[in-house]
Amino acid sequence: MKFTFYGHSSFAVEIKGKKIVFDPFITHNELAKSIDINKIEADYIFISHGHDDHIADLVTLARRTNATIVGAYEITVWAGKQGLEKVHPMNTGGKWAFDFGTVKCVTAHHSGGLADGSYGGNPLGFVFTTDEGNFYFAGDTALTLDMQLIPRFAKLDFAVLPIGDNFTMGADDAIVAAEFIKCKRIIGVHYDTFGYIKIDKEDVTRQFANAGLELLLPAIGSSIDL
Repeated sequence: MKFTFYGHSSFAVEIKGKKIVFDPFITHNELAKSIDINKIEADYIFISHGHDDHIADLVTLARRTNATIVGAYEITVWAGKQGLEKVHPMNTGGKWAFDFGTVKCVTAHHSGGLADGSYGGNPLGFVFTTDEGNFYFAGDTALTLDMQLIPRFAKLDFAVLPIGDNFTMGADDAIVAAEFIKCKRIIGVHYDTFGYIKIDKEDVTRQFANAGLELLLPAIGSSIDL
């Protein structure tokens, strides 16, 4: 499975030839200036919640690629009002078999209102179960005991967790989350973009290593095979 990082919490995976983009926030991210959004292809765009730093480029990207938008029901209704009709609404606890694999929506403890004041529904995490590997994208979330349920239905190959603290889990809670989900390979996201979430990468990497975990912090624009 190919993983490409676009900065903040935005990334893409390619599964069975399908290009799946998550939480597109690129053109508004000063750290992602090297990324040309017009070159990003997408068959699906998954949205964890409605905050601008997760959907700022959704409309532009979806219109150009004609991707299917997947997110909370309220997010898809909002997308429809922007003229985007190719949507798949979901909600916490539900799962769906897509053409690349099965996705289950899980709890994310966060807020999720849209910038225009619209109600964005419940923030979501996503658990992907596919022939090419299984992974969990936590979205923006606090550490929650609900994470302990994930190993009951998925054996994870890797997980994408926020580590920036202040708005989400920090590294210490993400390490506990890795224990809860029984996953030793973690890709860290939601850090360094703003002053509130600056981290010491060396120190955080050392914390994960001391806990017996592998923390991956790919450079913006880079791809890794998982």
